[in-house]
Amino acid sequence: MAAMGHSASTELRRHLATALADAGEPATSLPGPVAPARHGHSPRFGDSMAAEVINRLTLAHSARPPGLALADAQPADALAAMLLRHDAASAAAYAEALLQAGMPAEDLCLGLLAPAARLLGRFWAEDICDFATVTLGLMALRRIRESIAPQMRREAARWRGAGPSALLVPVPGEQHVFGLEMVADFFRRAGWQVQILPIRAVGDLTGMLRRYPVDILGLSLGATQRMDLLATIIRKARQASCRQAMGVMVGGPAFDDHPEYAALIGADATAADARQAPLQAARLLRLLAQRD
Repeated sequence: MAAMGHSASTELRRHLATALADAGEPATSLPGPVAPARHGHSPRFGDSMAAEVINRLTLAHSARPPGLALADAQPADALAAMLLRHDAASAAAYAEALLQAGMPAEDLCLGLLAPAARLLGRFWAEDICDFATVTLGLMALRRIRESIAPQMRREAARWRGAGPSALLVPVPGEQHVFGLEMVADFFRRAGWQVQILPIRAVGDLTGMLRRYPVDILGLSLGATQRMDLLATIIRKARQASCRQAMGVMVGGPAFDDHPEYAALIGADATAADARQAPLQAARLLRLLAQRD
């Protein structure tokens, strides 16, 4: 078991070293894992940060079950490493190379961009990188997502005309909406009319719902500590909606490990990822129609 973990760690380090070398640093000069400096300034801050990332990823992958191939997570790990080096150009080129190699745009979104975004969030939570680095990284991911959106539409069999409507809303205080934007892409690909509405207070949402009929309200939450707030938003949204049969879906990191929370706070459904969201929403609409 130890030998297997060492082999996986070596392979991961080699893969990430290659990715970082593409960002302009020779792979042979990649430093060993070190903790990020807390005081003063390192002469090569990017190198130290990248080394710490490799250290964390090495530990994570060496603990994986033997049946899970290391290659499953390597592309997202490599992309995250490039973003931590502030090399958006290499990140974009890396994604483009995968598309040119035949990866469908939908798979690129779910298998590369979304996991890389989650890694950035995890590294911020673990104090490996700062908020500015995460923000710049998500901006780079957003540009990649926007660049492949036309291809996603071309891959769709056909667009419906005036499809059902979905209003996607991050809970007030959420710092990033990259995941929600990706969900919106998949809804549009399925023929939905979609709007994303950032709100500062619940009143912003209830005012919108009083004026405009919405088939599905989608709410995104990052941390379980704010679950009570989300429950309040759902209750007030239902009271305000001018469409009596409005469905409510929830998603985001807060539900990744506990999808059962959705029912507990008054939502109708949740989805495991962006691909499943419009499918679950369509099922929910059918259920609501049957109730009527």
